Amino acid sequence: MEHKKMRLPKAVSIWLLIGVVMVFAQVVIGGITRLTDSGLSITEWDVIKGVLPPIGAEQWDLAFEKYQKHTIQYESIHADMTLSEFKFIYFWEYFHRLWARSMGFVFLFPFLYFWRKKWLPAGLMRKLGGVVALAALAAVFGWIMVSSGLNTEEYVWVNAYRLTTHLSIAISLLALLFWASLKVWQPETKDAYHRILRKRAWQITALIGLQLVLGGLMSGMKAGYVAPHFPHMEVAADGSWQWFSDVLYQSGEWKWENLLRYNKNAFAPALIQVFHRFTAYVLAILIPLLAWRIHRSKVSARLRVANVLLLLVLAIQVGLGIFTVINSVGGSEIFPTLGVLHQAGGMLLLLAMLYLNYQFSEGGYLATKKVESGPKAKEKALA
Repeated sequence: MEHKKMRLPKAVSIWLLIGVVMVFAQVVIGGITRLTDSGLSITEWDVIKGVLPPIGAEQWDLAFEKYQKHTIQYESIHADMTLSEFKFIYFWEYFHRLWARSMGFVFLFPFLYFWRKKWLPAGLMRKLGGVVALAALAAVFGWIMVSSGLNTEEYVWVNAYRLTTHLSIAISLLALLFWASLKVWQPETKDAYHRILRKRAWQITALIGLQLVLGGLMSGMKAGYVAPHFPHMEVAADGSWQWFSDVLYQSGEWKWENLLRYNKNAFAPALIQVFHRFTAYVLAILIPLLAWRIHRSKVSARLRVANVLLLLVLAIQVGLGIFTVINSVGGSEIFPTLGVLHQAGGMLLLLAMLYLNYQFSEGGYLATKKVESGPKAKEKALA
C-alpha cells in the first residue's frame, strides 16, 4: 500500500464557493439596507419568531407603531411615511436577517455530511471554526449596531463606529472563507518563491483592509454629504477650488469629542473623507506599481491573470468612488445604487488581491488516499 495525494471532492469546493457568494451577497444586502434607511425598521432581535414577517393588517400596524415609538429616525426624516413605505424598508431589514439565517443552514448540513465522510482536513476545519466564530460575532454585533439607533435622541441612524465594526467583521469572514475556498479549489501553486513580491502584495492587502474600514465610516457618518466634489473637496465663495474642508483648518475643532460626537458637526466626516481619499490615491499608485513588477517577472499564467484582474477591478472601483462622491447630495436618484456598487467594488478589490496573494502561497489542501502498489496492483489493473 502507498499513499497518494489527491484533490478534495469537488462537492467541498462547490459548497465553499456557494458560501463565498452568499456572504458577499449578504454584505451587499446590508449596504442596500443602510442606504435605504431600513436598518431600524425592525426594533427587536428575535431569533426564532423573527423568521416570519408580520402577517395581516394588525401585525403590520404593530410593527409600524414600534418603529414610530422607538426611533428618532421616524420623527426626524420619516414623519410622513405611510404604511406602504414602511413595508418597503421593513422588507430590506427582514431580508438581510433572513439571508443570514439561510447561510446558517447552507453551512451546517453539508458540513455535517462532509465531516462524517472525513472529507475535511484539519487545516480546513480550523478555518471553518474561524468562519463560524466570525459569523456569530457579526450577528451579535449586528444587533449591538441596531440598538444604538433605538430609544435614543442622539443618533438618527445607527452609530457609525458600531456599523463599521459590524461591516469589518463581515468582510473578515468573507476573506477567510474565500481563502479557505482557494486552498481547496487550487491546492497547488507555482509562485511561492517570489518572496519580495509576496511581501509587497500583503502590504497592499492590509491597506485595502484599512480602506474598507474607512469606507464603512464614510457611509456611517454620511461623510459624502460634507464634501461632494472631486478632485477638490469644497468650492469657495469666489468659485475657486478648496482641497480641504474649511472645518479642518479650524484648530478648535481638533479634539476627541468631535470624533466621538461626529453627528454634531462636520469635523469627523470631513477628516474621514480626507483619509479615505488619500488611501485611495496611495492604492491607485501602489497597485499598478506591483502589477508592473509582476509583469516583468517570471511568473505563472495564473498569476498573470490575477494581475490583470486586479488592475481591472481597481479601475472600476476608482471610477465608482468618484461618481459616488459627486452624486451624494442634491437628491440624486442614482446615489444609493452607486453606493452599493462602490461597496461591492471594494470587496471585489479585496478578493482580487487575495487571489493574487494566494499564488504566492505554499498551496492548499490535498487528500491522502491509500492505493495498492506492487504486483497485485498490476494484476488488478490488467484484469
